[in-house]
Amino acid sequence: MINTLDQNTPRKRTGRPRSSQYRRKRHSTPAARDFAAPSTELSLPASVVEAEPIAFDKLNLDPSLALGILDRGFTTATPIQSAVFSLVRSGRDLIASAETGSGKTAAYLLPVLDQLLRPNNLADKSASGSRQTKVLVLAPTRELVVQIDDDLQGFTYHTGLTSAAVFGGTPIGPQAQALSAGVDVVVATPGRLLDHLRGGIPSFAQLNTLILDEADRMLDMGFWPDVRRIISNIPSRNESKKSSHQILLFSATIPDWVLKPLMELAQDPAYVQIGQRGKPADGISHSVEQMPTARKTSWLTSFLGKASGSVLVFVNTKRGTEQLARALSNAGIKATALHADRSQSLRLAAIGGFRSGRYRVLVATDVAARGLDIDDIQYVVNYEVPPNRDTYVHRVGRTARLDATGSALTLAAPNELPAVKALQASIDLKLR
Repeated sequence: MINTLDQNTPRKRTGRPRSSQYRRKRHSTPAARDFAAPSTELSLPASVVEAEPIAFDKLNLDPSLALGILDRGFTTATPIQSAVFSLVRSGRDLIASAETGSGKTAAYLLPVLDQLLRPNNLADKSASGSRQTKVLVLAPTRELVVQIDDDLQGFTYHTGLTSAAVFGGTPIGPQAQALSAGVDVVVATPGRLLDHLRGGIPSFAQLNTLILDEADRMLDMGFWPDVRRIISNIPSRNESKKSSHQILLFSATIPDWVLKPLMELAQDPAYVQIGQRGKPADGISHSVEQMPTARKTSWLTSFLGKASGSVLVFVNTKRGTEQLARALSNAGIKATALHADRSQSLRLAAIGGFRSGRYRVLVATDVAARGLDIDDIQYVVNYEVPPNRDTYVHRVGRTARLDATGSALTLAAPNELPAVKALQASIDLKLR
């Protein structure tokens, strides 16, 4: 078990995430160093850089799980899914990265769920007869937790597997009841899960698999002390391996600065990289419009009046998000805002309304940059230049998912042009 902070240390609740030794320093203005390309000199395990798609019916999946996959309309595994299936099934620790929209959630869920459906795993129950949690998935945002659990429930519809989504902004009681009754899979944000662990639930005595989705984002947001406290509640690996647990770490971007803490968690991990490290999906066209800051709102309003399809607009601040959404709404554009200070009900309503087409434009902070999977987003607009290259990759990755095409547009004021040039050099983009 890794060294952890004392569980009994009071947890400060503040409006800002706590810092950690790994947390990247923020800069008020994006600088060239924020857009530096990943190092090519890092000592990494051997990578799988190419993988042929495999039909799901060739993977010998449990029939009930295969039926859930078929219900979702999936017939062939994507390259990242094909590459990691055998590794996850073997029980080896894994660090995996692939471009946005490549099917990473299914890449870790499907082999893990298939293992849970094996007879020896279905038989495990506590002395009270309740289910024992076998899989824990940690994610940095509420929106990503909800989406992972939605995918999980779709895949397990014809199975007897159960899950619980655990995140803040909603009453803690119903979550506690579900965890006390026992579920096979827990999908959680670190902070709310710690609240439950202090109350003695859930038990991870029989945990087989720990998955960190968007692990780099959890470090960046200062959640790493919480993650380490959670890991202290998981039985340590011993020589007999009877209480061992597998660790799977997934993200579209794995910056140099997060590799050290990730390698501390995993034991002799395999490293799988599909495509070029830290690059946007191939189906995205990129462009930059130069203008004074004062012109951005009017320019965007005019652009939205001419463009068709759904548009996701990223703004760097919560206040700016609200102001821009209000200005677009006043101009007759169906727009709504999404950021961390909105209540959970409003956040869910914003995403649901954007997904259904009630709102054509979603104006959001980076809470929408990770894992938000909405079909047919035609444009991603950066109202300001993103703070670093990885944020750009994740933002624009909300379009052109699963081999579709889309457009990424960045509005740059004169003082932002140096960051644009650094981004262009870093990702080798041909920006118009």
